[in-house]
Amino acid sequence: MSKTRALREALNGPAIARIMGAHGALSAKLGEEAGFEAIWASGLEISAARAIPDANILSMAECLEAAAEIAGAVGIPVLADCDSGFGGVGNVVHMIRSYEARGMAGVCIEDKMFPKMNSFVEGNQDLAPLGDFAAKITAAKEARTDPDFVVVARIEALIAGAGMDEALRRAAVYERAGADALLIHSKQSAPDEVFAFRESYRGALPVIVVPTTYPQVTADELTTRGFGGVIYANQGLRASISAMRDVLAQIGGAGSTYGVEGSIAALKDVFALQRVDELLTLQQRHDRLTATYAAPLD
Repeated sequence: MSKTRALREALNGPAIARIMGAHGALSAKLGEEAGFEAIWASGLEISAARAIPDANILSMAECLEAAAEIAGAVGIPVLADCDSGFGGVGNVVHMIRSYEARGMAGVCIEDKMFPKMNSFVEGNQDLAPLGDFAAKITAAKEARTDPDFVVVARIEALIAGAGMDEALRRAAVYERAGADALLIHSKQSAPDEVFAFRESYRGALPVIVVPTTYPQVTADELTTRGFGGVIYANQGLRASISAMRDVLAQIGGAGSTYGVEGSIAALKDVFALQRVDELLTLQQRHDRLTATYAAPLD
C-alpha cells in the first residue's frame, strides 16, 4: 500500500489515527518505533530545532528539506505542517508539487493570514478571508498528481476567537472546496470546545485534533467521539529538551559523565537507529565483490 493510501485509510478508519510530531529523521524513527500510524512534520518542532520562532520565518525550501528528511527515514506516512501555504495560491500549488515529489503523504494548511504566528503565542491570529483560503484548498487538490495525496484544512476560528459558528461555516466551505480532512484547533484547557465542534459538524470528512492544551483526553475517548486523527504535535521535542537540559546540567556539575551513563541511550542503540549493521553488511559485500573482480581471469 502506498503511504498516501495508508494515511487516507488511517484517517477514515474505525480507530483514530495516532500521529506523532517530529523535527528530524531521528525523532521520526522513534515515533515509528513507538507504533504511531503516521508522523507529523511539525512546523513548531522544525522551527524550534533551529531555535527560531514558529512564525513563517523559515522558508518553504527549509521546511521542505526537514520534512523530506523525515519522510525518507520512516516507512509510515508523513503529514507535513505547511502553515498557511507559504503565500498565495501560486505558492500553494508549488508547495503541493514539491512536497508530493519529496515523499509526503499529505499536507496541512491553516486558514490564518501570512505570516502566521504559532497558535499558542500572543500575536497575529487573524483569519484569512474565507473565500481566499477555500480557493487555496481547491488549488491544492488540483495540483496533486496522486489522488490519494491528503490535503488537510486546519480551522483556526476557535484560536482566533471567532467562535463556533464561524468554525462550522468554514468547515462546510472547506469540505465543498475539496479538503480531504479537517483539523479543528483549540487552546482551551479542556476538550469541550472540540467535542462541541465534532458533535455539530455534519459533514463527511474525518476531523483531526491536536490536544496540546487538553492532554487529559485519550485516544479511546476521541475515537468514541468520532474523531479521525490525533496529532501529538510537540511532546517529543519537549521531552528531548527536558532530558538534554537535565543530563547536561549533571555533567557540567559533576565534571564527569559517570553519573548519567546509566540513564542515557547506549551507543549500540544509536548505531541501531543509524542502521550501522546495514552499512557493515554492505561493506562486507563490497569487499567480497572487490576481491572477486580483482582476481586474475582464467
